[in-house]
Amino acid sequence: MRKNQMQNIFTCVIGSLLLLGQIQAQSLEQLKGQVREKTLKNGMKFIVMEQHQVPVVSFHVYADVGSAQEVQGITGISHLLEHMAFKGSTTLGTNDYIAEAKVLAELDQVYEQLSHEEQKLKPDTALVTDLKKKFEDLQKKAKEFVVNNEYFDIMMQNGDNGVNAYTSNDATQYINYLPANRLEFWMAVTSDRFLNPVFREFYKERDVVMEERRLGVETKPNSKLFEDFLATAFKAHPYHHMVVGHMSDLKRITHQDVNDYFKKYYSPSNLTAAIVGDVNPQEAFRLAELYFGRIPSDAKPEPLRTAEPEQWGERRATVVAQSQPILLFGYHRPSVNHSDDLALEALSDIIGQGRSSRLWETLVKKEKVAAAVGAFNGFPGSKYPNLIAFYAVPNKDRTAAECLQLMEKEIELLKSEAVTVQELTKFKQTKKKSTLDQLKSNSSLASLLTYYDVVQGDWRLLFDEIKRVDGLSAADVKRAAKTYLGKNNRTVGELIPESK
Repeated sequence: MRKNQMQNIFTCVIGSLLLLGQIQAQSLEQLKGQVREKTLKNGMKFIVMEQHQVPVVSFHVYADVGSAQEVQGITGISHLLEHMAFKGSTTLGTNDYIAEAKVLAELDQVYEQLSHEEQKLKPDTALVTDLKKKFEDLQKKAKEFVVNNEYFDIMMQNGDNGVNAYTSNDATQYINYLPANRLEFWMAVTSDRFLNPVFREFYKERDVVMEERRLGVETKPNSKLFEDFLATAFKAHPYHHMVVGHMSDLKRITHQDVNDYFKKYYSPSNLTAAIVGDVNPQEAFRLAELYFGRIPSDAKPEPLRTAEPEQWGERRATVVAQSQPILLFGYHRPSVNHSDDLALEALSDIIGQGRSSRLWETLVKKEKVAAAVGAFNGFPGSKYPNLIAFYAVPNKDRTAAECLQLMEKEIELLKSEAVTVQELTKFKQTKKKSTLDQLKSNSSLASLLTYYDVVQGDWRLLFDEIKRVDGLSAADVKRAAKTYLGKNNRTVGELIPESK
């Protein structure tokens, strides 16, 4: 095919994309017009979006708290509290809360005595044995009052087969998906969970989370590398520890720690709810006032104080384990709210995401030094300054050093030469499609509305995403590469196979 024919085809494609962008802009404005918001007197915000295509509704409650809010001694508590929030309330999950409360209080007292004695320089072994026996007996007694999985059962009976929650470095979110005629049911049950929580079976659930750490981190070489890599890359900011926390902290987190953490970070002033689907906004706001408005609120927690200081030179982290070799390195970058965020996202996509990326073409296809290679952006979170990272899995008889050398060459090319028009267009088209696809789902819409509102300051920014993508230039990507991808700003992690 001749060069001028290729140019004509490319021009047609660009023209089609511009026309599509105009149509999309009109549709996005219509979607934006379907959103309403209301903040209750106690500070809790509700974002409601009407989508009447099917008689279902998605619910997301976004707690503005993740592992980044944890201090030394209680790492992992955000994730633990996510688990505990499913244990019910004074009315849900128990067959006799008044009697149960007395046993739970006694259980905590005995545990406190046991923990205090065990931490002494010279513990009284006889007393420790006696307290352990009392503790086990009280746990059995407390178990008699528990109605197992009552929250899950009642939600499923009302049509929710997708009850879910997650904890990240930046947030904790609770997710439900119910028929449209269960709006008031959701309001009643969910508000009760925040108004009258009971963290029953705390010690049992804490053991579950500890087991998650054993299986998810301590027995997996890849996870060990990630943990040590983060601890090396972040010397001050709490992104330096993983969401699951440290084992020593998990062992010592108390029931009271969880109660205090809940009171501070689960106050209505720190919660944002999105309701998307077959719903009337005014009815939703009326019910929100009725049910959630009764929850007393404290002031919103103060912003995180600690910022990661400037890095003064390359850092290295090495993990030796029974594993194939893995190379991981990352560069500090600003938060998602910085003007360079989209340029860094494009940079990551063009150089290292997918089999058409530059790194895959060079390391896997051409040089055959790696079995896999890639890049990811906004790691381990996006709310605060974070990392753009790269990884490679060397082929047999090839080394991490060879991979790093070739990857450095590709990174230097990004600094010296602008990305091609084709590369930038491909990224923009993919980004737009991904954004529009997410807007088709009630659940993803609810998630995005809360994210944009809490992290980026305004849910309306979600519907301006296409305009933001259109404004990105090749010069922006090149400038971002030159600004952030410097060796003094880099941390390199390596997983080295253990010698037999």
